[in-house]
Amino acid sequence: MEITFLGHAGLHIKTKTHQFIVDPFISGNPSASHISLASLKADYILITHAHQDHILDVEEIAGHNPNAKLISNYEVMQWFGAKGLEGHPLNHGGKIVLDFGTVKYVNAIHSSIFPDGTYGGNPGGFVLTTNEKTIYIAGDTALTLDMKLIPMSCPKLDLAILPIGDNFTMGYEDAAMASDFVECDTILGYHYDTFPPIVLDKTMAQNYFETRNKKLLLPKIGETIKL
Repeated sequence: MEITFLGHAGLHIKTKTHQFIVDPFISGNPSASHISLASLKADYILITHAHQDHILDVEEIAGHNPNAKLISNYEVMQWFGAKGLEGHPLNHGGKIVLDFGTVKYVNAIHSSIFPDGTYGGNPGGFVLTTNEKTIYIAGDTALTLDMKLIPMSCPKLDLAILPIGDNFTMGYEDAAMASDFVECDTILGYHYDTFPPIVLDKTMAQNYFETRNKKLLLPKIGETIKL
């Protein structure tokens, strides 16, 4: 499995058989100006919640990938469905079995509203299980005890992708605790540096994880890591 950081909370995930886009906010992020939307390939587009900094480029990416299916909560799927995009709605605790494995929608503590003021439903995260790896994509969330349910109800995680920018989500200290809750010591940090309130001291964050015998990955925008 290969994971490319697209900036903010955006990801491109590639397995041997499928490609996924998660929460694309690229055209509105000057730091991601070198990422070409037209070049991004997707069989599935996963959307954690309705905020603009997670959905901005969904329609354009879907236009370049006409067979791609969206996966999100019911309200998000209704909103994009009205725009002619197809996919599958989930709600908390539910999962869908697909040809590559499973996608489970799990709890997140945050807010969710579309740019036009439409209600975006309850925000969530995903546990993506393929025949290669299992990863947790937390979305925007505070630290929550519900994270302890993930290792009890899902396959063992190979990677946890957690927000670490603070202010609008948990910061890196709470993310380290979240890694304990989900029983995964390899973390990819995201949702930081895009806006002034979430600027991160990367050295301090990585040192904090190291002192707890954990690995915090902070890839550059466009950089790919391999699991």
